[in-house]
Amino acid sequence: MPAFKCYSLSMEERKQRYLVTSALPYANGPLHVGQIVGAYLPADAFVRYLRARGEDVVYVCGTDEHGVPITLTAEREGKAPQEVVDYWWKHIKETFESFEISFDNFSRTSTPLHAENTQLFYRKLKEGGYISEAESRQMYSPTEERFLPDRYVEGTCPVCGYKEARGDQCDNCGSWYEAYELIEPHSKVTGGPAEVRETTHLYLDLPKFSDRLKEYISGQKHWRTSVKNFILGIIESGLEKRPITRDIQWGVPVPEPGFEDKRFYVWFDACIGYVSSTMEWAKMIGEPDCWREYWQEPDTKLIHFIGKDNTVFHALVWPAQLMGVGEDEEEPFVLPNDVPANEFMNLEVIVDGERRAMQMSTSRNLAVWLHEALERFPADPLRFYLASTLPETGDVVFSWRDFQSRVNNDLIGTLGNYINRSLSFTEKYFDGEILRPNDFSEETSEVFTDFKALEARFEERMRAPRPRDALGELLAMGRRANRFFDAAAPWKARKEAPEKARADLYACCVLLGSIAYHMDPYVPGAVARLEKFFDGPIARVSDLDGMPESYRVTGAKPLFKRIEDPEVADAEEQLAKAATG
Repeated sequence: MPAFKCYSLSMEERKQRYLVTSALPYANGPLHVGQIVGAYLPADAFVRYLRARGEDVVYVCGTDEHGVPITLTAEREGKAPQEVVDYWWKHIKETFESFEISFDNFSRTSTPLHAENTQLFYRKLKEGGYISEAESRQMYSPTEERFLPDRYVEGTCPVCGYKEARGDQCDNCGSWYEAYELIEPHSKVTGGPAEVRETTHLYLDLPKFSDRLKEYISGQKHWRTSVKNFILGIIESGLEKRPITRDIQWGVPVPEPGFEDKRFYVWFDACIGYVSSTMEWAKMIGEPDCWREYWQEPDTKLIHFIGKDNTVFHALVWPAQLMGVGEDEEEPFVLPNDVPANEFMNLEVIVDGERRAMQMSTSRNLAVWLHEALERFPADPLRFYLASTLPETGDVVFSWRDFQSRVNNDLIGTLGNYINRSLSFTEKYFDGEILRPNDFSEETSEVFTDFKALEARFEERMRAPRPRDALGELLAMGRRANRFFDAAAPWKARKEAPEKARADLYACCVLLGSIAYHMDPYVPGAVARLEKFFDGPIARVSDLDGMPESYRVTGAKPLFKRIEDPEVADAEEQLAKAATG
């Protein structure tokens, strides 16, 4: 669904303006479910929710195509970096489309526009006095005769002791450090030792932003406590200058004499990709200056959905960049209104006949790759299950057995069952049309009241944003609707009291419209199929000022297919092979 064009609405018609982003995935491999629950599905559900309510929302993303992850892949495969990113941009984009992630624009950071934006950000930060040059200690491989960017270095984390820590950040504890602080550092490419040598780099002076960042973060009363406290703790402990260049040949060139052989550090240009993607979107809709409305109008809500390993960059470094760049702008850049950082997803794997929770490992192929999962199952059940396990408050475990249980019991048993029997009963026994009754029973009024309360709780949780908690309210709607259907017993009433049966089925259709409305952020494909044979408003009970004249049903079919044991067994076997292979 396209977002609103900037100037197509009058001021009276416009609602809240949102710019929503998801973390840019590296264009060096396929997507796995851990990434999906961290940054993409929760953002997409939130965006679909906002669009349905008429909000002015733009959702942008793109692939992160610079830095060491790309060069590592290119070296391993014997290809040029451009070949690698071209292939994976297409693959990732197609996977997102198959999973029905509804970006308004999906860009990439290797475009000329993005290079121009990155260099412009640098110049503005330099003009503001936030860039300095200094000698730095960096890891060097005597065997390879070159400086090693951080991602080429591995070692033991100096904080938690994790033995496969990256050169810039530990994936286990999230600590941020310099590569030379690693214990027993070595080259990720050759395995040989790495030693410390001096080189010259450019730095972003984060300490100059300390007071402003502290004031900004402290004022975000609605942020998740884990995110807010984590960032405030880093500020309190004292910020340090951070290098923004690296000795690497793949990336955005540095517009400084003497730095021709260096490129901008990938963290410096990655978030600028959100601006570049928004600019592309603005050009695409024929209003090239429209991007400013989403980045510089103070009433815009800028929301970054990320995994918790990206928290430092999005909640601390990126706001500092925006503060510095916006100082000489007539209209400064808006700062993130929210940074919903999700926790991690692990895997349930069968090893030696036992079910164990294990960390995903892309290097060992121990992951549930999204494109492969979509070859096994439709997008709807996968979206539903992953939405039900979003790691909003703590780490979670992906389980194919749990996937089967939740799809069959909740998606089909609760929501699908109610929809199917309401539609089929209407079509089979009442010629597919239910007219509005003259009045409603006390039981109908009660269920409408209950639904309005559930709808309000759904709204509150989705606005938080906590799509997983909101899904719980949707399932509560399904259970309440099923109880109403059971109590109405239309299979009996159609013979003994046909007018009551008609009135109750009309109420069932009203509830069905509400359930479908709230289902759309999670299973949009199913709702689109439903609309082909259900003619009636897909709307909240709370929004029905006047009940529709009728509901019509034609050619109704079940929306979902059960997940069978052999399908789950095959999927579990694939994971087990990866864990033991």
